[in-house]
Formats: sequence, C-alpha cells, structure tokens
Amino acid sequence: MLTDAKLRSLKPRTNAYRLADRNGLCIEIRPTGAKFWRYRFRHIGKASIITLGEYPSMSLAEARGERDKARTLVRNGNNPAHTAKAERAARIERAGNTFASIGKEFLAKREREGMGAASVKRGRRLIEKDLAGIADMPVTDISAPVLLAALRKMEHRGIVESAHRARGLAGQIFRYAIATGRAERNPASDLIGALERPQTKHFASIILPAKIGQLLRAIDNYQGSPAVIAALKLAPLVFVRPGELRHAEWAEIDLTKSIWDIPAEKMKMKQPHMVPLSKQTVEILSDLYLLTGRGKYVFPSMRSPRRPMSENTINAALRYMGFDGDTMTGHGFRAMARTVLDEELGFPVDHIEHQLAHAVKDANGRAYNRTTHLPARRKMMQAWADYLDALRVGCTDSSASSTPGVGHFGSGQPAGE
Repeated sequence: MLTDAKLRSLKPRTNAYRLADRNGLCIEIRPTGAKFWRYRFRHIGKASIITLGEYPSMSLAEARGERDKARTLVRNGNNPAHTAKAERAARIERAGNTFASIGKEFLAKREREGMGAASVKRGRRLIEKDLAGIADMPVTDISAPVLLAALRKMEHRGIVESAHRARGLAGQIFRYAIATGRAERNPASDLIGALERPQTKHFASIILPAKIGQLLRAIDNYQGSPAVIAALKLAPLVFVRPGELRHAEWAEIDLTKSIWDIPAEKMKMKQPHMVPLSKQTVEILSDLYLLTGRGKYVFPSMRSPRRPMSENTINAALRYMGFDGDTMTGHGFRAMARTVLDEELGFPVDHIEHQLAHAVKDANGRAYNRTTHLPARRKMMQAWADYLDALRVGCTDSSASSTPGVGHFGSGQPAGE
C-alpha cells in the first residue's frame, strides 16, 4: 500500500512504470517525472484503465476517494471510463477552458490587434498539430511536466526551434488564461532551460570584394524574367530582408524623392523603415515600373499579379547561377553590406545598423524613428551603389584578393537579424 513518503521518493525511469496501492488504484511514474493516479478495473469482462488525476495536485486520500466512486460505478454495471469522459467533456464545454479554445481565442485577439496572418496561422498550427496532445485538456490540468512531455515530442522529431516557439506561445496562452480568470499559474515559465538549445542557423554570404564582383557580373548575365532580374540587381543595393523585398509595393516607393517607405507591419521589428534609393536603384525601378507599375507589387508572381514573387525565387536564381546554399543566399546580401560598409568603406556602425533596420535604441532605451540619420544614410547608400559598380568592373584595390569570399551572418547574432 502506498504512503505519501513513498510517493515523494519515486523517481522517473527510462520507461513509465506503475506501483499499486489497493483495489485497482496505482500510481504511474512517467519518464518526465510526472506522476498520475490510475484506476484499473474490468467492465463486461474487459480490462480497462482510467486516469484519475496527477500527484501531488490530487493527494493520496483524494485519489482513493475517486477510486471508490469509480468502483461504485463498476458495481452498478457502468463503465467509469465512459462516465468520466462524458463528465469531463461537459465540464470543458461549460467552462470553455481547454488549451486549444483559449489559445484560439488569444490568437483571435492578437489578430484584431494587428498580428500578421502568417503568424496567426503558425500559432494555430502549433496548437492543433504540434501541441495536439494537450489541446483538449483544461488549462488547469496542464502542469509543467505535462507541457514538457508535449514539447519533448517535438524535440524528438528534430524541430527544436519549433519546440521553443511552442513553449513561448504556450506561455502567452497561459498568461492570457490567468488574466481572464481561467488559470492560476503559467507552467511554461517553469520550463525555461528545460529544452535543448537550438543550433544557430547561418545565412551564407559572399563578403570579399573580389568575389562580390564575380557575383554582380553573374547577376548581370542572368537570363530570367524582368522582375526576377530586377530583384537580383536590387537585393545588394537595398539589402533589406528577402520578405521585405518581394513584398515591396509601388505605393511605398517615391521615385521622385528617391525613397522607399516600408510600413511597420511589413518589418520584423514592427517599426516603419525608410530606404534611401541610390541613382542606380532608381534607374532599375524606373525601368521595371514600365512593366509592373500598373499592379500592386513591384515584383509580382508570374502566376498572378495579385500576389508577390515566391519566397524561393531569389535563392533559386542564385542556385541556377552556381551559388549553392553554403555560398550565398538571398539573406546574405545583408551580411555583405554589413561587413563591407564597416570593414572596407568605414561607415559608422550606427548608420549601418539603422539601415539594416536592426533594433537600435538611444541612451534612454527608446527606439530611433525611421528618419534617424537619414541624410547620412542617403550618402552611404549612394556610396555603396557606386562601390558595387566599381567591383562589378574590377576597379577597386581590394578586388585583387583571391581568398574565397564566404562568410556567415547568423540569425541569432546580437545585430538583431
């Protein structure tokens, strides 16, 4: 027979195991360390088992009381599993406090507040697919070990970053549940440091001047649609994030004032951003305007002008030109500019960081607005365009280098990428 001292001393093993109390009651210890009360019984000759609750939330005395209720049901010819399931479903329906229902309510709220459709969709997928094991559980029944077990399944599938993302979303959902009176604590906060650390992803980039010149000449010789060619030529000149480039709209671009004003909702940091346009950039856009200027997007999809270019288009073009994923990516144009503007051209790092739309703050911790250093950034962008022209024709001293120009710009770097 079990005692509280015995229960407290039980340690997890590689596989789940059980210890019996009496009259069908037992405790099940899982590899995560979670301990669940289980009741074994026979109904119409068939062996069954149900979960009564989790220890220590449900004490030994309470578990024995629930077991006795279940035994009474069996003696009266009823199946405790069916009865418990029906009662639980009714309780959940009345309370509306399942993890999935509260999670979807939270995401709907965030969507009304301006969260992007892609982020909402990703959140729903995490709830419905990756966290399906706890989706129908009342939030009050989800302990840290239960949540960890669900996240461990994601780790075992090799999606460690998604597991961290799911833990973060779960934490937001639990905080919302607490705020709306449907939960009292947030078990996700107990799991900080419990998951495997994700490996930092790196964006391959060409950063040596001689190799940059070779890349620019390859782009000039690329045979493709006018929109793709223009996107390839503009990527090094404006060095915005690939998603920001392909979602560019003509309404955001003023060719007369030579400025591209990107709204906050399109930016990673959710702050509006200004991109001064060099003479070379304006020339490329002016030519492209004659082809796509009647539509919404600067770089429309070949399948439908109502959609932007595919996210894989730039990388696919680079691969076609012979630059594999370990050499250059669409995101790598940012690393290229960040490195060369600093190390070769000597521009102030603060100006470069602002132009990269990184999270730069002033001495009081406030984010700078989009016009900060704008005149200086305009000069920098023109100097950068002129420098790229010189590299294209091999007219810079640094172009003589023969060292392979491959560097990496990590998504997890302090620069904010």
